[in-house]
Amino acid sequence: MTTPQTVSNPVLRVPPASPAAAAAYFSASLAFHADVSDVAAALAARESGGDPGFVVLDSRSTEAWDQGHVPGAIHLPTALVPEQAERLLDRSVPVVTYCWGPGCNGGARAALALAELGYQVKEMLGGFEYWVREGFAYETWEGTQRQAPDPLTAPTGAGTDCGC
Repeated sequence: MTTPQTVSNPVLRVPPASPAAAAAYFSASLAFHADVSDVAAALAARESGGDPGFVVLDSRSTEAWDQGHVPGAIHLPTALVPEQAERLLDRSVPVVTYCWGPGCNGGARAALALAELGYQVKEMLGGFEYWVREGFAYETWEGTQRQAPDPLTAPTGAGTDCGC
């Protein structure tokens, strides 16, 4: 049997978690995160009169918000969460936060601030960057815009489902 010290493969240098530990970890991860495609699909329910069951919160600055934001999102910069959340949000409705993208933890900071105030919250993985890169419409101060999907982040063929 190979021990961790004798494995030369850097992936297996630290052995994988047990199946039970992995299930607990990934289950928890899904409780804290939502991906861009799932958020977009749920928000599409609004177009047919449905309710996605959550609100989206953009935690970036006003300048960033003006550059573009998820349609229907609430604008609440992270620093203002403690003083304005109660005025803008209903504690009975889950909140999905986002910031710029995977290189920014502003969405996580906003989610933490909201959780500390008693809100149910998830962070949208990929943030605004991946919203745009996956080809979803976004709003700017000039109106609605959309870019072609980036083939490295979203399917570009006839089907729009990545299969995950």
